[in-house]
Order: sequence, then structure tokens, then C-alpha cells
Amino acid sequence: MLNETMDPVPLAERTVAVQLESPFVGVAGLIKAQEARGSKAFTMRELPFRDLVNVRGDLSDPAFVDAFAQVVGCQPPAQPNTVARGDGHDVLWLGPDEWLVRSNAPVQVGVLEAKLAPAFGESYAAAVDVGSGYTVVEIDGAASREVLSRGCPLDLHPRLFKEGQCAQSVFFKAAIVLIPTGDNRFEIVVRRSFADYFCRILLDAAASLAS
Repeated sequence: MLNETMDPVPLAERTVAVQLESPFVGVAGLIKAQEARGSKAFTMRELPFRDLVNVRGDLSDPAFVDAFAQVVGCQPPAQPNTVARGDGHDVLWLGPDEWLVRSNAPVQVGVLEAKLAPAFGESYAAAVDVGSGYTVVEIDGAASREVLSRGCPLDLHPRLFKEGQCAQSVFFKAAIVLIPTGDNRFEIVVRRSFADYFCRILLDAAASLAS
């Protein structure tokens, strides 16, 4: 960066204006209309600007597990398709050596990655911020499972898929990570590039049930 005299501007003096924009900006009207109906059967809202970090590592490496736990507040879950609760974060099992760490509240993007990556040191592990490429949606209401079942092939019966679990799947053509957070409440991680499509197809699936 150069100033008016064409001299480099010191890094400490640079200011960068970052304007965060919801990936649902194109369907904001649809979401507001859904909220205005006040249906008890189905509601949808975005949980914007969560810190999302993809972590790869080896659970047999004590240095990796300890470093992870010190930063996040819990160890990565070893049991498939389960969720571990940390200090302000949930850790979602994606594979034997892969997890998605998600903040429970809006935070500054990249904070967790900046803590995890150096903490791993020489361990064979990686932490990559993916927050800019995804968003999180919450749905709730008595019809939520039925709405999801219209486009998701998972067996969503509450005895089989309940709080403390998670699963990678699809909703129609959108890849998702699905997390039950209550009897009829779910959080859904979806790619930013599919957000507009996902919102429209989800509300369409709910239209006949959310009255």
C-alpha cells in the first residue's frame, strides 16, 4: 500500500474496511415474510458470521489432542457423527481424522484458526478457516423433521437422530452438515454458494406445513 508520496505505508497504520454480508441477502424478503407469519410449526433463521474451522489431525497423537483441548476446551470426538462441547465452540465429527469446529456466537473471522494452527506445533495436523465459505441456519418447530425429510435421505426419527449427534448429508442438491440441537430444532451448515438455493427450496418444502 502506498501513500500520497508513493512511499510504503507501515503495516501498523493500514486500515482495512471489511463489510460482512449475509449470503442470504438475495432472499431476505422471503425470510422476513416467513418470520412475519409467526408459525409454530416451522421457523428458520440464519446464525450469521460463525467462526468455522476445519481441523485434521491424529487422535493417537497426544500432542495434537492436548493442543486442541487447550484451545477449544474439549478433545475432538472420536465416536462417529457426534458433537463435543467446548469453550464457546462445538466440535463436529466429520471423519476419523477430521472435525468441524463451530463457534456458538458471532465472532471475528479467523480467530480460532489463528490460535489452533500455531498450537499444533510439529504435530501432523492442520486448521483451516472455512467461515467465509459457509453459513449456519437454525430451523425449529413441530414440522421441522418432516420438512427436512422431504429433501434429506437420513432417517430423522428422534430416537435415532437426536441432540449430541451430527451428520453430513444433502437437502435436495445442497450438501449440508445437520446438527440436532433440541427435540425439533436443528442447526444446518451449508455452503455459501448454495445458500440462496437452500433457502428457497427449504421454505418451499415447508410451505404446506408451516401454517
